[in-house]
Amino acid sequence: MDLRKIRKLIDLLEESNLAELEIKEGEEVVRLSRVPTKTNPATLPTTSPVTHVHMPGQPSSVPTPQTPAAQSNTAPSLPAGHVVLSPMVGTYYSAPSPESPPFAKVGQTVQQGETIGIIEAMKMFNQIEADCSGTIAAILVENGQPVEFDEPMFVIA
Repeated sequence: MDLRKIRKLIDLLEESNLAELEIKEGEEVVRLSRVPTKTNPATLPTTSPVTHVHMPGQPSSVPTPQTPAAQSNTAPSLPAGHVVLSPMVGTYYSAPSPESPPFAKVGQTVQQGETIGIIEAMKMFNQIEADCSGTIAAILVENGQPVEFDEPMFVIA
């Protein structure tokens, strides 16, 4: 399903008083759930579906799932450069298959738009592309690791 359609579905969910929305298009299924506002976010399961999509190049008005203390602990350890953030919640994979070489390695030069990883979300594999050209200074996530929305994944110097 096209990312633009998913964004429109998210807008529909936000504008309505629906708690959940599920759309089937052929074999593809998209299910969006609204997080109750009276629920403490710390008590929610980490596998709850995403209801916001980050638009690259636009500031995010959605608070990140990390606490300010967690952000301050990770920020100083990052090398200088452009940080590539996760555009969605899912599972990060460094290669298209277990026997394939990884898309990106530390020290590798990448061009803007080049695939540097994959995130599996809702049984769909989404390519993560470099936002800018440069050299991979750090890979901040492990293969098979769950990632959160706006979580730092790569640093490109």
